[in-house]
Amino acid sequence: MKMVVLDSTPLGLLTQRLGAAEADACHQWLAARIAQGWRPLVPEIVDYELRRELIRSHKIASVRRLDAFVSHPSVTFLPITSAALKLAAELWARTRQQGRPTADPHGLDIDVILAAQLLAGGYPAAEFTVATANVSHLSLFVPAILWSEVR
Repeated sequence: MKMVVLDSTPLGLLTQRLGAAEADACHQWLAARIAQGWRPLVPEIVDYELRRELIRSHKIASVRRLDAFVSHPSVTFLPITSAALKLAAELWARTRQQGRPTADPHGLDIDVILAAQLLAGGYPAAEFTVATANVSHLSLFVPAILWSEVR
């Protein structure tokens, strides 16, 4: 079964109320992927990235929708492990040594942690695609394309 890994942009759209055009389009997009046999996967670091902003913005209804989404039986939730964080540190250092940083040197670099979660989790690259709005950074490590183009 092919996995569609949700980065923060599509996951954020899926937590918005219905009636917003881009959020509605994202819901339809995901429903079509599920109908094609794709399984949504949410890395815990993406949940964290989105949740912190929803809480900061006092978007309590969106937090509830996020909770409902990630706990739905059709969604795989990928917890952060020590192995993933160790691999993320290696990826972070390697990209900087190569002169290809993906975030501010003092930033958390969620993209590297997301990629490391998938790689450390043993997911073969042929079995998943990261649906994102940030293709350039993620594609250094894992298969990633613009969320609306995942077919």
